[in-house]
Amino acid sequence: MTSPAKRRKKNDGSSQPIRNLDYFFAKQKQDAAKVVDAGIVKKTDAKEISNTVQNPSALTDEELAQKLQAEWNQEDQIMDPEPPTSSDLYADPEKLTMNGGIEPEANGTHEPEPANPPSEPPKSATPKQKNTLSLQSTAAEEDTISANIPFDQSPLEFDPSQYIPDLQKYWASDGGHATYALLTRCFVLVNSTTSRIKIVDTLVNLLRTIIEGHPESLLPAVWLATNAISPPYIDLELGLGGSAISKALKKVCGLDNAGLKTLYNKYGDPGDVAFEAKKRQSFTLRKPKPLTIKSVFDSLVKIANSKGQGSVEAKQRIVERLLQDARGAEESRYIVRTLVQHLRIGAVKTTMLIALSRAFLLSKPPTAEFETRDLKSLAKLKKEELAEIYSKNEEIVKACFARRPNYNDLIPSLLEIGVCDELLVRCGLALHIPLRPMLGSITRDLGEMLTKLQGRDFSCEFKYDGQRAQVHCDAKGKVTIFSRHLEVMTDKYPDLVALVPKIRGEGVSSFILEGEVVAIDRETGELKTFQTLANRARKDVAIGTVTIDVCLFAFDLMYLNGEELLDRPFRERRNLLRSLFLEIPHHFTWVKSLDATSADVEAVQAFFKSATDIKCEGIMVKVLDNLPNPDLQADLYNPEDERPPQPTTPKKKSKSTKSKAKPTTTENGSGDQPKPSTRRKPLLSTYEPDKRLDSWLKVKKDYHASSSTLDLIPIAGFHGQGRKAAWWSPILLAIRNESTGQLEALTKCMSGFTDAFYKANRAKYDKDDPENTNVLAEKPHYIEYGGGGGWPDVWFEPQEVWEVVFADLTLSPTYTAAVGLVSEERGLSTRFPRFLRVREDKGIDEATEAEELAAMYRKQEARAPKEERAVEEMEDVE
Repeated sequence: MTSPAKRRKKNDGSSQPIRNLDYFFAKQKQDAAKVVDAGIVKKTDAKEISNTVQNPSALTDEELAQKLQAEWNQEDQIMDPEPPTSSDLYADPEKLTMNGGIEPEANGTHEPEPANPPSEPPKSATPKQKNTLSLQSTAAEEDTISANIPFDQSPLEFDPSQYIPDLQKYWASDGGHATYALLTRCFVLVNSTTSRIKIVDTLVNLLRTIIEGHPESLLPAVWLATNAISPPYIDLELGLGGSAISKALKKVCGLDNAGLKTLYNKYGDPGDVAFEAKKRQSFTLRKPKPLTIKSVFDSLVKIANSKGQGSVEAKQRIVERLLQDARGAEESRYIVRTLVQHLRIGAVKTTMLIALSRAFLLSKPPTAEFETRDLKSLAKLKKEELAEIYSKNEEIVKACFARRPNYNDLIPSLLEIGVCDELLVRCGLALHIPLRPMLGSITRDLGEMLTKLQGRDFSCEFKYDGQRAQVHCDAKGKVTIFSRHLEVMTDKYPDLVALVPKIRGEGVSSFILEGEVVAIDRETGELKTFQTLANRARKDVAIGTVTIDVCLFAFDLMYLNGEELLDRPFRERRNLLRSLFLEIPHHFTWVKSLDATSADVEAVQAFFKSATDIKCEGIMVKVLDNLPNPDLQADLYNPEDERPPQPTTPKKKSKSTKSKAKPTTTENGSGDQPKPSTRRKPLLSTYEPDKRLDSWLKVKKDYHASSSTLDLIPIAGFHGQGRKAAWWSPILLAIRNESTGQLEALTKCMSGFTDAFYKANRAKYDKDDPENTNVLAEKPHYIEYGGGGGWPDVWFEPQEVWEVVFADLTLSPTYTAAVGLVSEERGLSTRFPRFLRVREDKGIDEATEAEELAAMYRKQEARAPKEERAVEEMEDVE
């Protein structure tokens, strides 16, 4: 930055003389002389002020600003009619600096304090401090106490009471709330390790410090650490675009467009960009106000609640204030990552629940009365005994959150009663609050599925190509519908809302059931694709405007007439569902199913084929009973059940199978023995919310060995997010059109790649290397891509062919592949594309061609018969 004293040649063509600073500061010099005449300051001070103005080039910009501020303060002594107070007269110079004044200089430019101040100071001796702007250090008053807390210690060694007194003393100056620096310290430590144990320990110690030091900050701290501000079923979204954060960074950190783009190209992650921008900023005109955990959370809620006219500007101001008040580069990094909702600390939901369960085992709020465990006694326990204690608490907390996934319900209860059985009652199942759905494990094929379920009775069900729905209905007929991600879908399906009360049989008042919503032809009963269902409007849908009809295929019942059914076997839950509810063809019915055992191989294969023939994704296979079938008991502990085996040496594998033959064995001999023993955990047929178990298995056609593959050309890449920020992910892939010579974009792929492949691919297509001929400066004319899926960050020189597996071909408004061959307006795209390998044996002229792709789509559509024929085939199987 050049000095303000430097003369600049005027190039506006005017003949006006060039005035130096003496001209503009003449009034200040006159006022300074008046001050001297009035006897308010010493002559030596006035002389120094005059010399400063006359020779400003000898000072730095900061010193000049401070000198000018001193002059203006001296001028205010005469102009201000208000008499100063005693607190103004004898204010600590450091306090004056905090309130917007200037720091005292060593050369004596400020008024020295009298050696013996009188008991009643004169009322006109010292000026009143004004709230004027001055340069403030961005690193001033950082929370050094929080920055040095060893949160990454073992929780059995960490003692929050050593740090809480100093923290509370520091917090007292800002209202007593825990500072955001405490959370940032935890984030930095968590981000610096990949050890899951260390991450949990760090979170546990953070939570314990907040529980004991400031319990009111625990709830917002948990929300911020889990990168959310509300549960999914409450519509509270930040609604911030990338432009809002970019504008704030430019304004707060003094960046221009080019500088910001350079940082984004270098680092990719918005948080890292904010870190670098803040690190380069030395001074600001506004003194940062320390962020607290509560204030940050409240700001996010304000952003989410800003609606209507002027909301964009209101959100922008809040974002700018957060970045202005962030003290230090690390706070800026995590503020921005929070705003873009990608925190990148690896503290997923499960990790947080584990940390909460352990934190409340060791700590409690000062006013709470529940019991905690003594650290010294726990430290004396064996590792297995400690793990058992931890596990019991973890299961309780996880079960509560799975049944009622809202920290607003869980945290207050934990602060009051800790982790105990009563917590399960307080946070149990409730109508119109979704429980987290049970999930199925993925199997490669039918053979693996049959191997896993040897000795058990199971039910095969069609896995419809629709949207999973959790339906709540109370005694008054109020209906709420949730997605598998717990988002509210009630407005999307008004026809289902009107239908649900009518399906209740005699004696049914309230219930929670689960099913699949599928697009359907009401007249013929033919099932339609998920793409068709996706075209249905999502909000404010009126029954009279519905053009895409749906049918609800129910498959489970979790709650009936005020009673939870989660602990009942699947066979019993299914019987209640089918006996107490009324089937309405093409509106509400049950999933098609086949009860079988592992011996019924041919029947299961035929059932799987019938499912895929009517556009189903595959089948779901569910254990019917908690206990094995006595007729199949002999096969239950067969060593062959352990397939596919873990990669172990033959000798160890032999020992493992021997120990497996004894189901009562509990010893933990060699390191390889416990692994096989845990593979045969009891397969319960109960409903386990938020768990992925072998009690439910899914066999999808896209995992099936007969899946089709495409040979595609990588043409562009996008900046990755999270841990992939340094790589290109996803990759834009294209087919070739032989008749036009164009490459037509087909899909984005981000599945199937290894980290090593990502690194090699990033190096191959490095756009920062000016000599790299593998990248293009802009989209070439021979590539057709409309940009509906976002504009790539780099364009590749087409030169490779990748083999990609996929589930289905679908019509797409975004991609141009084979446009005009199956639809005049839409191209084709793939569902669930997954990279398999680079086809080094093929050139780009051998990649999948547009006509070939169109033929595959027509074959796929022709393969799907009417539902009536499929039902007949399935009934023959049954």
